[in-house]
Amino acid sequence: MISNLSDSPKSWLAKEHDRSAGMQVRLLKRTVVLPWSQFIHAEGDNEKIRIAFSTHDIVVAGYGLDSLLEDLSDQRVSLLREPVRAGRFNSDSDPRITSISIQRVE
Repeated sequence: MISNLSDSPKSWLAKEHDRSAGMQVRLLKRTVVLPWSQFIHAEGDNEKIRIAFSTHDIVVAGYGLDSLLEDLSDQRVSLLREPVRAGRFNSDSDPRITSISIQRVE
């Protein structure tokens, strides 16, 4: 079972009980799909997380991101979605992603 973005305050989807085979990162102008088999590590804090795969580095900014780190450690995240402009200024205290950047590792 997957938690739904509309049902959850989180800006990401995570399987509740099983690992996901890969993670889809949806930016406003492109989408990248990365297999968990290429995951190296994730590090960060409540406001910024760096996720390293063998081919890409992803930086996620926001607030309340410690729960995202927990989902990443279990490899349950199946979708990260960059918010549209209106979503970036949400004032409630729920965990939120405000921006995502992806760099290809050379």
